[in-house]
Amino acid sequence: MAEEYTDAIALLKADHRKVEALFEKFEKAGASTKKGIAHQICVELKVHTLIEEEIFYPGLRGKIDDDLLDEAYVEHDGAKVLINDIEAGDPGDGFYDAKVTVLSEEIKHHVHEEEMPSEGMFAQARATDVDLVSMRDAMLARKEELMAQEDAGGLPPAKPTAVNLQPA
Repeated sequence: MAEEYTDAIALLKADHRKVEALFEKFEKAGASTKKGIAHQICVELKVHTLIEEEIFYPGLRGKIDDDLLDEAYVEHDGAKVLINDIEAGDPGDGFYDAKVTVLSEEIKHHVHEEEMPSEGMFAQARATDVDLVSMRDAMLARKEELMAQEDAGGLPPAKPTAVNLQPA
């Protein structure tokens, strides 16, 4: 399985393409299939954000632009709020489609920031001494654990990490 992806960046880019295809599928879907597609999107994004936040981003801290990493965590938090709302909702709910659309737009922006040539996160990561192949292996192992957890009963709601949420 690891051979499918040359390194950590190739794995993350493959995730990006998969989620982009799911968003397109959602846009064309009828009401009866939207919830299932939205759930697939949410699971893929929860797993992707976890492997980035647990392995990829910490491995790059101090080696690439820290502001870029900080922004990525905050962008993830915005997506997590929408993911949790979408997971708790139903296509018949007001704003359901709008939440999926806004999530799609946020993810497009985030992907652009990561994949931008020369100054994007991935370009900066390639210019470091980080072992992106061993990072890929760690990320794939964690991804498999998370997918097994999803299959065994579901992943917990996405937890924001960069935003300090104060109790009301």
